[in-house]
Amino acid sequence: MDQKIRVAVLFGGKSGEHAVSLQSAASVIQAMDPEKMDVFPVLINPEGKWQPGEYALPALEGKMEPKLLEELGKRSTARDPLPVTTSLPVLKWEEIDVVFPVLHGTFGEDGTIQGMLEIADIPYVGAGVLASAVGMDKVMMKKIFAQEGLPQGDFTFCLRRAIEQDIDTVISGIEAEFAYPCFVKPANLGSSVGISKAKNREELKGALQLAARYDRKVIVEEFIDAREVEVAVLGNEEPVASVPGEIVSSNDFYDYRAKYIDGKSEMRIPADLPEPVLEEISGLALKAYQGIDCSGLARVDFFIRKSDGKILINEINTMPGFTPFSMYANLWKHSGISYPELISRLIDLALERHGEKKKSITTFDVE
Repeated sequence: MDQKIRVAVLFGGKSGEHAVSLQSAASVIQAMDPEKMDVFPVLINPEGKWQPGEYALPALEGKMEPKLLEELGKRSTARDPLPVTTSLPVLKWEEIDVVFPVLHGTFGEDGTIQGMLEIADIPYVGAGVLASAVGMDKVMMKKIFAQEGLPQGDFTFCLRRAIEQDIDTVISGIEAEFAYPCFVKPANLGSSVGISKAKNREELKGALQLAARYDRKVIVEEFIDAREVEVAVLGNEEPVASVPGEIVSSNDFYDYRAKYIDGKSEMRIPADLPEPVLEEISGLALKAYQGIDCSGLARVDFFIRKSDGKILINEINTMPGFTPFSMYANLWKHSGISYPELISRLIDLALERHGEKKKSITTFDVE
């Protein structure tokens, strides 16, 4: 029998999406094949402290099978590969084959963890430093989409300092560009955290102040009356796209409550669209994925404008929600890839990408 792959699963994180990460990580760990993988959980708590091994398990209670939690506890105690630390983890990296950073949002999905793992020369699942950073920053992402010729809605942005110093001037500038309603978001966050739909000046003021609590950069987007369609992408240099699916939100827009709390939003897979439109959306998803030099996985979100059917790209998520019930996993399920198989493929892609990077030499001798 081949030796098992030793996988360190990072989850939690110093982010507004900490709770979402716990759900995703619990699902990922439970779906890993115990015949092929040894799993070592590592919690990053909301203060940014690393709590590996058995110290990570309480965060997963209620989200995982008790027997599996017990087994993980025994394994980490017996081998103790992940001792507790209050800063960077003092891991026995030589015992870890690959890291699965199931981290959403800042300090996890934004290139920071990826940079650390690059320096440590450890394979990891998902996008690299550049794609992670660009995919996290909605302003930079949209600038690259524009460079790639991808159709998208109008947007502008401002900094927290401007909001704090003279919010009325900021609002006047936004009103000069957009009619109400408009959307206000932290530039570097996901899972619809800190997002508001502003229908008038007073709501815009509150929306800017809310978004500025989460990030120093705030993006404002035009309101688009549209259907919301999403595509899952998988792969490295030759990625493939899933069948597109549609989100029908239970709320005024697909916010955090609609995604994770009330459970009433509907996923329609495949989206009820003509085949040529589905193919066009999948093609645009691949173009966006390759445009930011993504690898591993991503979910690409689109609007289909109701007035004229025009396809507009919204954003790319380099570590989307990852439970079996999340859109990303469901899109692949309907495209013929099961959840456990998806996880195995992502680990294979991580090892493949690391092997490709190892081909590059890092020394230069002047003769």
